[in-house]
Amino acid sequence: MDYWPDVVQVLPTSGYKVYVYFDDGTIRLFDASKLITQGAFAQLKKDNLFIDACTVINNTLAWTPDGSYSDATCLDLDPVTLYNSCPIVDEPTELFAS
Repeated sequence: MDYWPDVVQVLPTSGYKVYVYFDDGTIRLFDASKLITQGAFAQLKKDNLFIDACTVINNTLAWTPDGSYSDATCLDLDPVTLYNSCPIVDEPTELFAS
């Protein structure tokens, strides 16, 4: 693989979905509804933690449930897997409508 994708922005939504913006300009939609039923990721179901703790760390989608924004304690996903497995979508303009 010649291209190593970097995540530059994430936009979490209700329903445990995240719009993942990559450095090549593509936007991909990650559905975390199954992920949040497994292991350490299950804690993201509490309150608004899925949305509030969602961020970019080390150029990939991550969550920091403890609020530290530390790469040592975050829950993160492989950017190559996200890039290759998530469908490309359009900009979610409906989320920005007032």
